[in-house]
Amino acid sequence: MLFNFTDTQKEIINLSRDFAEKILKPLSSEYDEKEEFPAKLASSYKESGFYSIIYPEEYGGINAGLTGLCLCIEELSRVDGSLALLPATSALGSIPLILYANDEQRKRLFPHLTSGNRVAAFALTEPDAGSDATAITTSAKKDGDFYTINGMKHFCSSGNISDIYVIFAKTAPEKGARGISCFFVDKDTLGFRIGKKEKKLGIRSNPTTELFFEDMRVHKENMLGPEGFGLFILQETFDYSRPGVAAQSIGIAEGALSLTIKYLKERKQFGQSVISFQSVSHSIADMSARLEASKALLYSTVIKMDETYIKAFENAVKNKTAVRDEIKKISRTRWTKYSAMIKLYASDTAFDITQQCVTLCGGMGYMRSFGLEKFMRDAKVTQIYEGSNNIQKNEIAAQIIKEN
Repeated sequence: MLFNFTDTQKEIINLSRDFAEKILKPLSSEYDEKEEFPAKLASSYKESGFYSIIYPEEYGGINAGLTGLCLCIEELSRVDGSLALLPATSALGSIPLILYANDEQRKRLFPHLTSGNRVAAFALTEPDAGSDATAITTSAKKDGDFYTINGMKHFCSSGNISDIYVIFAKTAPEKGARGISCFFVDKDTLGFRIGKKEKKLGIRSNPTTELFFEDMRVHKENMLGPEGFGLFILQETFDYSRPGVAAQSIGIAEGALSLTIKYLKERKQFGQSVISFQSVSHSIADMSARLEASKALLYSTVIKMDETYIKAFENAVKNKTAVRDEIKKISRTRWTKYSAMIKLYASDTAFDITQQCVTLCGGMGYMRSFGLEKFMRDAKVTQIYEGSNNIQKNEIAAQIIKEN
């Protein structure tokens, strides 16, 4: 890599790589087959300190920013993109809290989230509301100092292994997009229930579940931002979280390519190593170039984002304001276009590379015992979640047209 990472970020790379090899690798095949999350991994993640990466020192964090988070996710995903998901989905659930929580909410939540005593998750999607977030039907009706929430979410990643859930509900349906608000709820809240766990093509060892809210009463102090501000929170969350999907994509592709190169060096046909055939070596060159381009786009962007993000968080702690308010004081840059580009390019690259790797390894690549096909299965979802790649193209095009 051509980036000058900080000493802390370099340490994250080494710690994450070591964790992936020693902790994730021995669990990978077994729990993919079982389609379960290994219970003992939760405590390993808690001890790792990975949850603290994006938080400042005032709350027990290490202040390594989005760059540190992406480096961690990339290294973990090189070994297993599914088992790597828990700290990634906790970051997704944490980002709206980081951006919009007030000082009192930060004090209530952040020490528990940085320590790993509590894990965050994010729940938006409903059966009839995917790319169109305005189609959600979950409702939140004001009742004094409380909101009574009814509805459900599905496809919640880390759904039954999390503790605090960021959810979206309609507080004023008549206002359309301006009538959606954002709340955080504890799993022990009366009326909160976890539904079925889905069976999936990939990321099988991370539980994807339904969530049900049945007359669930949530205090107004559990609302993030002003009432009706939910879609703004959603968009800005994705601006800051989509680079994490790109990091996962890159890690998965790196793992697949590394395994493929090793096999092709050892595999002999027509009296020579398969990797020495020009068509094969050219494929390796093309895949490697696309991977490096993905990494360059990712890290050049998140390093720039961190120049604002880390300073804004420090100012918010000092001024007892919301991080989002401090970001606006420092920079008016919107990261929507760049985050969408990163996610689009890296996830398409990852799926293309993993498919090519399976093809290059022939029959062995197709065998589950070899481990390569798992990379391909896990890569597919990166083109789907946090906005399908067609949605990313819509957002990129809209921004470019507006700029020109």
